[in-house]
Amino acid sequence: MSSVPDLYHYDQLRRVNVATMFRVNVARSTLVLGGSQSREVLDPDALAHLALRRRRGGGGLVLLESADLVVDWWIPAGDSRWSNDVRETSRRVGRWWAEVLHDAVDDEVTVHEGGLEGDRDLRVVCFAGRGPGEVFVGGEKAVGVTQWRVREGVFVSSVIHASSSLAILPLLRTVPDGIETSLRHHTLKSLGVANADDLAEKLHAVSGPSALVHVSLDG
Repeated sequence: MSSVPDLYHYDQLRRVNVATMFRVNVARSTLVLGGSQSREVLDPDALAHLALRRRRGGGGLVLLESADLVVDWWIPAGDSRWSNDVRETSRRVGRWWAEVLHDAVDDEVTVHEGGLEGDRDLRVVCFAGRGPGEVFVGGEKAVGVTQWRVREGVFVSSVIHASSSLAILPLLRTVPDGIETSLRHHTLKSLGVANADDLAEKLHAVSGPSALVHVSLDG
């Protein structure tokens, strides 16, 4: 697992002592492994055109593209929004998303309040399951949420994809039966989000006082 570079400079992140929201852009297509995933789940012959990175924290594979809306938060342990309740941290982020999506979409917006759900084999890809804080529109997943916790704080990552996660399937060494159905999810287009930057600005407002940093990940 150590042979896969980290997505972020996590050691630097741990030294940040103010709440920060990150508006993230990836410069090239980047396949991101969950913290405990092995690259052995991937077909090595299918990765030539992609950057491969690892995030710290749970969850499955995520394919990040430059058009995705990726918003992350670092909440230091001394901040009022920090909680030692793992689920509550993700649910809080999900509620921020739900608040801004209520005004942006016409369908019902809900936040998954329970634990991790979905067939374990299918959860090799992040959007094939559902976890605490993830946001659904009309019953279909719209926002994926993961987190990484250390003594200095918690880092919560979230994304609305610009396109289908089915593009991950040809990259897998073995494609689990039924995963195509589980990977149905909303995109920015299906949600009718024409201005992702506007949505990110509203998220910054509703999530409370924090620094705003624009990050470009070069893969």
